[in-house]
Amino acid sequence: MGIKIYRPTSNGRRNTSVNDYAELTTDKPQKTLCVRIGRAGGRNNEGKTTCRFRGGGARRIYRIIDFKRNKDAIAATVETVEYDPNRNCFICLVRYDDGEKRYILAPQGLTVGQKIQSGPEVEPKVGNAMPLAAIPVGIEVHNIEMIAGQGGKLVRGAGLCARLMAKEGDWATVILPSGEMRTVRIECRATIGTLSNPDYQNIKIGTAGRMRHLGIRPHVRGKAQNPVSHPMGGGEGRANGGRHPCSPTGVLAKGGKTRNPRKLSNKRIIRRRKSNRGEQLVL
Repeated sequence: MGIKIYRPTSNGRRNTSVNDYAELTTDKPQKTLCVRIGRAGGRNNEGKTTCRFRGGGARRIYRIIDFKRNKDAIAATVETVEYDPNRNCFICLVRYDDGEKRYILAPQGLTVGQKIQSGPEVEPKVGNAMPLAAIPVGIEVHNIEMIAGQGGKLVRGAGLCARLMAKEGDWATVILPSGEMRTVRIECRATIGTLSNPDYQNIKIGTAGRMRHLGIRPHVRGKAQNPVSHPMGGGEGRANGGRHPCSPTGVLAKGGKTRNPRKLSNKRIIRRRKSNRGEQLVL
């Protein structure tokens, strides 16, 4: 893939870049795998805003993705590589030999016409899905299950991959892109390869209008608001809030742990992720 940089014919074009989508083979999705989904604008079932600065945006149609990859012993042929407005990596439409069609996350290097398979006995090549017990140590994987049969939960973003480091007993050790090292049951499935669209992180949105098309409204700083709207608002001149950074409801924004210590998955973390979130793990 590549990034297209516009000529600076205006202020809006000067800092804008877009994906050239050279890998895509069609712009028409499979209708039988598409559903309409509503948008809540950041509001819950009571109509209360739980996620601020969300709303509007271009209308999207959801593509049903096969995260489980549980159709074993039947080969599938890649028919198209498509854009998905609901995620930052590309997707593939595959047709199984029995005629069924499904969407899967597209790894790098998977092209139209290639054959892929799922199951514990398949060859560990790009696009194939299998339990971690059948994957050789050191291979890059994505779409990793946390509970067997539940479907892939880990490593589903553009250009990401995890590395299988070791297997011991009923557990496999993987290093995630964030730097976190955790153990996963060896019967959990993963897909071989690195996800597509790796240059997504280098694209510059450039204009406020493009952010509105994504459904993201303007973000207003707390200290720029009135004191009735935010605890950090008000004051004479350019006040810095007068207190530690917090949310509109007064919850402190820095220093507290956000993970639930009673969650089962926390017990399987060997090493926490890197403190610098912008730094990617070099595999």
